[in-house]
Amino acid sequence: MAQPEHRRSERVLADVAVAIRGESEDHKPFQEETFTVTVSAHGALVMLGTKVALGQKVTLLNPTTWDEREGRVSFMGRQHAGLAQVAIEFLKPAPEFWPISSPPSGWKSH
Repeated sequence: MAQPEHRRSERVLADVAVAIRGESEDHKPFQEETFTVTVSAHGALVMLGTKVALGQKVTLLNPTTWDEREGRVSFMGRQHAGLAQVAIEFLKPAPEFWPISSPPSGWKSH
């Protein structure tokens, strides 16, 4: 029987505009404006057209607040219409990065 997945912080469904900066899989600098599918105190699941590598470092930018956070690619899903689901994990938890008016209670303890 499969064990339930344990998350460090609860995910919230949220469509948040973000920009992702880093190097593409072929080592060319990129910046892509995209959106989140889910967010948490530890990162986000985003839709990304640029091909990236698992484990590589990227920077997330919130264009509304100009807040920037370093992260790394922790999961890559299947492509849909040229965009792949890519999970980006912050190097340090950053619940304040997201514009969530009522974040889950577990976010505050990080």
